[in-house]
Amino acid sequence: MIERELYKEIEPVIKTKEAIIVTGMRRTGKTTLLRHIFEKIKEDNKIFLDLENPINRKYFEETNYEKILDGFKFLGLNTKRKGYIFLDEIQFIRNIPSIVKFLSDHYNLKFLLTGSASFYLKNLFSESLAGRKYIFELFPLSFTEFLDIKGAKLKMPTNGTKITEVIFEELSRYYNEYLLFGGFPGVAQKESVQEKRMMIDDIFSSYFQLEVVQLGDFRKTNVIRDMMLLLMERVGSKLDIQKLSKELGVSRISVNEYISFLENTYFIKLVRPFSRNRDIEIRSTPKVYLCDTGMINRYSQVSEGSLFENNIFSILRTKGAVNYYQKKSGVEIDFILDKKFAYEVKNMPDIKDIKNLRTLSEELKLEGFTIVSRKYSKLENVTYGFMI
Repeated sequence: MIERELYKEIEPVIKTKEAIIVTGMRRTGKTTLLRHIFEKIKEDNKIFLDLENPINRKYFEETNYEKILDGFKFLGLNTKRKGYIFLDEIQFIRNIPSIVKFLSDHYNLKFLLTGSASFYLKNLFSESLAGRKYIFELFPLSFTEFLDIKGAKLKMPTNGTKITEVIFEELSRYYNEYLLFGGFPGVAQKESVQEKRMMIDDIFSSYFQLEVVQLGDFRKTNVIRDMMLLLMERVGSKLDIQKLSKELGVSRISVNEYISFLENTYFIKLVRPFSRNRDIEIRSTPKVYLCDTGMINRYSQVSEGSLFENNIFSILRTKGAVNYYQKKSGVEIDFILDKKFAYEVKNMPDIKDIKNLRTLSEELKLEGFTIVSRKYSKLENVTYGFMI
C-alpha cells in the first residue's frame, strides 16, 4: 500500500460538508484510496459499502430515503452526530445523487464516493449537487508512485535539472518497465512478465464486462470491442470517424456514440488541436490516446515511439488541459499544456528539432518549450518522461 498523490489534494476537504467523488478508469486504485481515507478518519461514526456487492445495493432500493437512513443506522451509524458514509462504485445506484442530496441536507453526514463512469457521475451530480461536491480524477500510477510500489529508493530529479548518463540509465531501468506494462497498480505489483500480462488481460476483461456490457447496455458489444482494438493501433493518430464507420460496418452516429462512451469511462482520451478560439478547437479533428501503455503494448503492434508518445500524454493529462498543434504544411507540436508550454516527443532529438520547436513556440506566443527524449541527450531544452 502506498499513499497516492491524489490524497494530498483530497485531504484538505475531507472535513468539509461537501461530498467527495473520486472517479477514474476501472482498477486504477479508487477503492484502495477510499479505504485509505476511511482509515485516516479517526472518528468511529463511519460506514463503508461496496456497491458492486448486490447485497449492499438493497439498502438503496427504498423510495423513502428515511428508510435508507434506517439501514445505515442498522449498520451502526449514529445520525445524531456527524457521520461519514463511504460508498464504492456508485454507478450501480441510479438515484444516488438525489439520495446524497436529501441525506446531506437533512443530516450531518459527509459522503465520500467512487465511480468509474465520469459521464454518468458528472452529469447527474452537476444538477443535484451544484456547488456541494468536489470531483477528483484518479489515473494510473505516476512514475513516482510506480517507483514507490517497486520499492525503489531513488531520489527523482526535478524537471529542468541536468542529469548525468549514469542517473538516466538507473532511472531508465524502471521507466522501461513502466512504459511497456503501464501504471495500473495491480500490474506494477506483479514481478514476472507472464503475471503482468495476465493482470492486464483481467483489467481489460473487467472493463469490458462491467462498463461496456453492463453499464453501456449496447446491442453490438462485439463492434465496440473491435473498435477498442482498432483505436489501440492508432494511438497518436487523428480520429477518422468515417473510416472507422466503414471498417466496423456501423453508422457514423453509432461510432460517435461508442467513442463518447469510451472516453467518458476513461478508456480513451481525445486531444484536440490548439487554438485560442474554443469553438474552433471543439470542431477540429482530435487525436486519440489510450488510458495506459501496458494495454496498448499487450493488444497492439504499435511502435515504441507511439507507446512513448502515449505515455507522455498520460503524464501531461494529470497536470492540466492538453492540446496538439499542426500547421497545414504538416509541421506540428505533439502537446501544448494549458495553452502555455510546448512538448515535442522524440526518440533521439537533434539541434534542428529544438530550433523548430523554439520557432513554433514563439509564433504561438507560448511561455516555454522542451523536447521529451526517449534516449539520453546532452542537448539543452531536453527532458525525459520520468522528469515531467
